[in-house]
Amino acid sequence: MALYKSKIQQIPASAEAVYDKLSDLSSLRQLLAQVPASAIPAEKRDLFDAVKVTEDTISFPAGPVGELTMRMTRCVRPQLITLEGVGSPVALKMMLEIAPTGTETCEAAVAIDIAIPAMLKPMIGGTIQKMADQFGDVLRQIRYE
Repeated sequence: MALYKSKIQQIPASAEAVYDKLSDLSSLRQLLAQVPASAIPAEKRDLFDAVKVTEDTISFPAGPVGELTMRMTRCVRPQLITLEGVGSPVALKMMLEIAPTGTETCEAAVAIDIAIPAMLKPMIGGTIQKMADQFGDVLRQIRYE
């Protein structure tokens, strides 16, 4: 397994507020609905519109792999939310790690753990790292109140 981790993000909300918001995937559906059309590049709009969210899963297009579904499998309040790939061609796990830094602040990072063959790691490792970094950046932009 290869582990790709985002930069640690400083978040102006309590660890509990961040956990509560992100461990409820129905709130993710609401967040996606609030994203202004102008914030999504035209060439990515179809991909954005194809994202599906249920109570415990999120599904999105994943290029040649087809649709990728991630199911919430472990939650430890307020420090960890784990999603695992369902039916993905390789073992895949995404963890949101949250650490309180004060009563109204915390740090958070996204880690992606994926089983990729060693010969493919140089070809797709950079893309997976970029994805982890983008997920990390999104954490900082969400309003948690």
